[in-house]
Amino acid sequence: MRRRLIKNLFSSPCTEAPPPRSATLEEAGAALRGAIARSLGRSLAIRAVDSGSCNGCELEIHALSNAFYDIERFGIRFVASPRHADVLLVTGPVTLNMRDALERTYQATPAPKWIVAVGDCGAGCGVFADSYACVGAVAKVIPVDLTIRGCPPTPTDLLQGLCWLLDPAVVR
Repeated sequence: MRRRLIKNLFSSPCTEAPPPRSATLEEAGAALRGAIARSLGRSLAIRAVDSGSCNGCELEIHALSNAFYDIERFGIRFVASPRHADVLLVTGPVTLNMRDALERTYQATPAPKWIVAVGDCGAGCGVFADSYACVGAVAKVIPVDLTIRGCPPTPTDLLQGLCWLLDPAVVR
C-alpha cells in the first residue's frame, strides 16, 4: 500500500487538459447576461424536464453547470421546482407515460414562462418517431417558444438559444 501511495504522489495526473475557452462561449454568455438583466432584472431560473429522451441532451444540459461552462456566472441557475422556473427545457419526445407529468409541470410554472424544446427528439421525435410509446414532439403537448435542434445540441448552442429567447435582437 505504501508503495502505491508513493507512486501516486510522484506520478503525473492522468486527466486530460481542459479545452481552450472559445470566444463563441464567452460572447454568448456576455450577451445572455445582458439579456437576462434587461428582461428580468434578476437571475434566470431553468427547470429541465426529461419527457422520454435517451439522455444525450441531458448530458449537454448538465455540462452547462460544470467548471468549464459555469453558467451561474452568466446569471442562470437550475431549480428543482417548476414553481420557481422562468424557462422549461424539455428534452426528448413526449412518451405516453410522461404526457400527464409534462402537462402538470407546464401548469405549475408561473406566467410569464418560456418553453424550449431541446434536441431533434424534442422538435420532432428524432429516432423515436415511429415508436408506439411516443405521443409526439413537445409542441403536440404544450406550446413551445423555441426549438434548439441538434442530436444533442452543444452547451454553446443552448446558451445561444436562451439568448435569442430573451432578446432576439442580440443574436446575429
